[in-house]
Amino acid sequence: MTVGLVIAVVVLAVAVAVMTWMYLRSRPRRQVIEPPAKAGRILFPFVAQGLAPRALDAALRLARAENATLVPVFLARVSLQLPLDTTLPRQSRICIPLQEAIEQRAAAFGVPVDARIERGRSYRHAMRQTMAHERFDRIVIAAGPGAGFDTDDVAWLLENAPGEIIVLRPDPGTVPAGPRLAVLPG
Repeated sequence: MTVGLVIAVVVLAVAVAVMTWMYLRSRPRRQVIEPPAKAGRILFPFVAQGLAPRALDAALRLARAENATLVPVFLARVSLQLPLDTTLPRQSRICIPLQEAIEQRAAAFGVPVDARIERGRSYRHAMRQTMAHERFDRIVIAAGPGAGFDTDDVAWLLENAPGEIIVLRPDPGTVPAGPRLAVLPG
């Protein structure tokens, strides 16, 4: 009787194993979900003359839609009479409040920020330096009166910058000057 019981248990175990194998094989395979691509980076250069809130909001909306990091880059001009790595206290007093305002606005949008300061003899030189060291997918730039970038700068950027470039012309009445910008309007 024990031999018969052992044989019955073995046959039952083999039957369960075969049925399990057949069930698992017949189930539709799950689709493999690719991990998200590397998060993108959107370069947002700005200057001491002011910050265009509409351009910033456009860059933040784009960054949120693409799960990208906003890289606001303050472009600091250094006089030819000074070494390029000299301290710039006046520009720092302007830059820090602007970068803080950008970070606060980005937090409201849920967008990560990786702020930078780039020095150059001109805005183009600072942009050239930025493009040489930073990894980015696109540039969002405000151009026009009060934004710090004129048509020649935009043309230069279109010819020399890799990736996509989005140029926004803000309403001249909405470009605040210098450090007065503490919190951007909603």
